Amino acid sequence: MSNYKAPLRDIQFVIDELLNADSHYEQLPDAQEVTAELRSAILSEAAKFAEQSIAPLRQSADEEGCQWSEESVTTPKGFKEAYQQYIVNGWPGISMPEGFGGQGLPISVEMMVGEMLGQANQAWSMYPGLSGGCRATLISHGTPEMQKTYLSKLVLGDWTGTMCLTEAGAGSDLNLVQTKASKIVGYKNPEDFLTHVNKYF
Repeated sequence: MSNYKAPLRDIQFVIDELLNADSHYEQLPDAQEVTAELRSAILSEAAKFAEQSIAPLRQSADEEGCQWSEESVTTPKGFKEAYQQYIVNGWPGISMPEGFGGQGLPISVEMMVGEMLGQANQAWSMYPGLSGGCRATLISHGTPEMQKTYLSKLVLGDWTGTMCLTEAGAGSDLNLVQTKASKIVGYKNPEDFLTHVNKYF
């Protein structure tokens, strides 16, 4: 059983006392309704989800890991159920436009929620966490057709984003990445430094 306790008092002190969130949200378009009372309700529910649903999975998931077979890859026990609860609670679309099924709240509210989820169980939070970049990219650069095809599915949590990573000389196997430290002295301008560094790539 995890003993994670969301630092609600600290979060609320920072946003309300240090950052004066009420004044900030009053200046944002369509964010005037994001009052201290609403923020407190959202953060309390996020804390409850983090503490009760995903933090307890941390140790067992580390011990079990994901399982691969010829047919599929399965996540550790409890991950799927926690993700379904995450969807039902409406967390995937917290800062996304209402036209795509989101709640239209400021991104800073989503960041506060994400901070708690990451603290409670970083491994689990990576599953929905990669969707944020996909959603933001589609909002900023996607065509209307792309947004219609992909964005609603990402906002509703039916689909998640993914990270396709490759490294020179290692592909997607990051265990093969090699690094080398070297002392850098005597460079008077950035071009000389970059010439030095590029010798190793």
